[in-house]
Amino acid sequence: MSAVVIVGAQWGDEGKGKIVDLATEHADVVVRYAGGPNAGHTLVVGNDKLVVRLVPSGILQPHSVCLMGQGMVVDPAVLLTEIEALEQRGIKVQGRLFVSELAHVIMPYHVLIDGLRESGAAQKIGTTKKGIGPCYEDKVARRGIRLGDFRDLDRVRTLLAAAIDAWAPAMKAWSATLPSPDALLDDLAPLAKRLLPLITDTGALLDEAVRANKRVLLEGAQGTLLDIDHGTYPFVTSSSAVAGGACTGAGIGPSRVRRVIGITKAYATRVGEGPFPTELLDEAGTRLRDRGGEFGSVTGRPRRTGWIDLPALRYAARVNGVDGWALTKLDVLTGLDPVRVCVAYDTPSGRTADLPLTELDRCTPVFESLPGWTEPLEDVRTIDALPKNAAALVRLIEDKTGIGADIVSVGPRRDQTIVVRDIFR
Repeated sequence: MSAVVIVGAQWGDEGKGKIVDLATEHADVVVRYAGGPNAGHTLVVGNDKLVVRLVPSGILQPHSVCLMGQGMVVDPAVLLTEIEALEQRGIKVQGRLFVSELAHVIMPYHVLIDGLRESGAAQKIGTTKKGIGPCYEDKVARRGIRLGDFRDLDRVRTLLAAAIDAWAPAMKAWSATLPSPDALLDDLAPLAKRLLPLITDTGALLDEAVRANKRVLLEGAQGTLLDIDHGTYPFVTSSSAVAGGACTGAGIGPSRVRRVIGITKAYATRVGEGPFPTELLDEAGTRLRDRGGEFGSVTGRPRRTGWIDLPALRYAARVNGVDGWALTKLDVLTGLDPVRVCVAYDTPSGRTADLPLTELDRCTPVFESLPGWTEPLEDVRTIDALPKNAAALVRLIEDKTGIGADIVSVGPRRDQTIVVRDIFR
């Protein structure tokens, strides 16, 4: 059994947490391959809501082994707090969660630098200020500290000194100071001691699982349009959020990936700055935000809302090699009439059915309007049982992208889901 990749097809917050949680009922191994505590996945179990920022969503399934790959950046304090919260709910973590020794560590100075930079920037990105960007900067500059380094604290002290020296000019410009390596190590040492039993070669564990014909789920963070290479640059994250990033971030060869499932809402949202052509700034947008609970799971910031963008979905399908859609929050559109869908763009060069990625701030979306529906969807369990107009929207998305919907979510709970096809088959 090869791996299945779950990837966000929009600007993140597509509902990956629920879909991954649903899929992990049949998964033996679940892997997070990119990002850090800036990306929260909301899981709903009965009446209990749980937000995980670092630990893979499969942790709720007692049979699943969860891996955090080398493509991630990890804040040790956040990870330990998350583990404690899980254990307080009776969820076993020891022996089920393993963290890559090659994953880079978010240091306190990364968080400080992230906040200082965003606060003083003329063009704000809308960062979560969790230290993600500066940590990836240190990684690329070859001065980062990895979790495996925690096995030798003297080595960590040396690496801290080099990193602090490298950031010194920027800190001086901001009139700020950093703690000494010894002070940082005093805080890090007890965290490192607690994490060491979890730190291992996760790539080897993953390879072993694939060779043993286990069902492997690779869980993405954020979304395609936030990808460092394929997103709405510069309003992007610092890592690879597309399906290709699953291979480098988890340590698995491309031939091991069997299917890619793209997650998309039945509308669109975005957090932070950057172009969002289908954004709704009227009562309909407010209604989507309130009814859909569109507030950041990590920051609590209200999300920007808009109509679904089919050129963007086609782009995401191409970049990721999407084999099937998981369409979420269809129920949130109930009561809206009409329901609008972006099908093309008018650009300075003319009309295009493609996503004009470098011209999004200078283009106008072209919409088709569909009649809405008023019937509640929460108890619907088959496509045929959907209201006619809701089914028409699903068919339009499938027809315009050339990709079928494997899953349609009609509510926040696990059972409020239409499963058209088992994603592992």
